[in-house]
Amino acid sequence: MTAPSRIVTEQRGHVFLIGLNRPEKRNAADFALLEQLALAYGTFERDPEARAALVYAVGDHFTGGLDLGDIGGRLGTEGLHFVPQGGINPWQLSGETLTKPVVIAVQGTCLTLGIELILASDVAIAAESTSFGQIEVARGILPFGGATIRFPRAVGWGNAMRWILTGDSFDAAEAYRIGLVQEVVPDGSQFERGLALAERIAAQAPLAVRAALSSARTAVREGDAVAAAELQPALTRLARTDDARIGMESFLSRRPATFLGR
Repeated sequence: MTAPSRIVTEQRGHVFLIGLNRPEKRNAADFALLEQLALAYGTFERDPEARAALVYAVGDHFTGGLDLGDIGGRLGTEGLHFVPQGGINPWQLSGETLTKPVVIAVQGTCLTLGIELILASDVAIAAESTSFGQIEVARGILPFGGATIRFPRAVGWGNAMRWILTGDSFDAAEAYRIGLVQEVVPDGSQFERGLALAERIAAQAPLAVRAALSSARTAVREGDAVAAAELQPALTRLARTDDARIGMESFLSRRPATFLGR
């Protein structure tokens, strides 16, 4: 039997849209949603026309977190494995690394794996009435989608522990104050704002965007020295591309550039 469509995708110009589509359950993630989300990320990565992604949710809520009724029985001795062949782990804790930028727009309830999806993305937009919560400790488990690793790094140790260790909820203003999200927008406008940012990113030279993203990630994962050693070789490679020539011509002519991705 074919799993129900938990994820909807759409190509809009050079932006790949990925929508959580289980609104009747507040987009709680059952196994089918996790599998389909991983496959959508794999499709985005392999699509040569897709330069940036926007992750959003259908309905009033981004996600109520894991559907423990469905997922609980699937937690084996080696954890939870949900990435099928051709998929990429959206939380980027194992397997193939995503090389393109992801913008995420959240609203309503954004719990547990929703926060961790923000932390695994690159730019986050929140509707002003969004309510956040990293509530795993209240369920007898720990965050296992990267919050214990990325949350302290993103917002500072005390800010992260305040919410991870208590399981308390916090609002969009607090999410913005600590740096979890980059913008708070009026309710109902988060998708449009997220799309505008994704389109802005997609309009830049794609090889340069990917190189800049890779450098920043290398610094985080492998240290400043490793990232610094790769800067000049990366610059040399980029300088030989058609896009570098187009960028220089755009600068000299004062006309907008249309990059080719080569």
